[in-house]
Amino acid sequence: MSSYGTILHRLVCRHSSRSQATITFFFRNRPELELMRRLAGKKPEGSTLNIAVLGCSIGAEVYSILFTIRSARPDLNVRVCAVDNSAEVLKVAREGVYNSHCFDLGGSSIFQRMTEAEFAEMFEGDRHEPRVRSWVREGINWHLGDAGDPGLMRVLGPQDMAVASNFLCHMVPSEAENCLRNMAGIVKPGGHLFVTGIDLDVRAKVARDLLWEPIPELIEEIHEGDPTLLRDWPYGWWALEPLNKKRVDWQMRYAVAFQTN
Repeated sequence: MSSYGTILHRLVCRHSSRSQATITFFFRNRPELELMRRLAGKKPEGSTLNIAVLGCSIGAEVYSILFTIRSARPDLNVRVCAVDNSAEVLKVAREGVYNSHCFDLGGSSIFQRMTEAEFAEMFEGDRHEPRVRSWVREGINWHLGDAGDPGLMRVLGPQDMAVASNFLCHMVPSEAENCLRNMAGIVKPGGHLFVTGIDLDVRAKVARDLLWEPIPELIEEIHEGDPTLLRDWPYGWWALEPLNKKRVDWQMRYAVAFQTN
């Protein structure tokens, strides 16, 4: 059945008309955030951590990352460059105000994966129109731009960490590959790149070509950390195949985090 699903998913990806979407959640993938926290925890006390979030959409991921790292390491100077190609969603992200009527997507609230304690710590106000607190919002530069722009390095500068989540799968494979290679250019040697929501063949190919080292920590937990992506396999081009440890290359194929060279 797994082999049949793989074949079916390849056919779906080949023949589907792909389009972008803004559906997201705060704390969408907790194991991925935990790995970011662990990597940030290795930084010397009082140092600066530069993070680029590509395809930042309405900002839920940006604020989730900042909340996670700053809660654990308040001594760090965390600076984020957040990039999206939509002025409309970037405006929402910059303001950090979330109207529950507008952003309850498909019957699912963007706050549904947060605990009450986390919500109270991150937001001012109630769930009808909460605003992200200032200590989470500070240190963010918002950029209207394209992750595939060859001038990305000139705009953002070198980054310790780059995050590309759940938008490359909406591109045809050749476009996604070129975009991923371009994004890799902003990461400092020895830095880290997080890539989710992409055709696994594309990610693995680029990782091998550019000699990235997969981070072995929490591979399985992160792979299964967003159940909506697993649920839609093999019928959605955005969906994620079940992890198969019988593959010789399973770590390279299923790792989300890589160290660059």
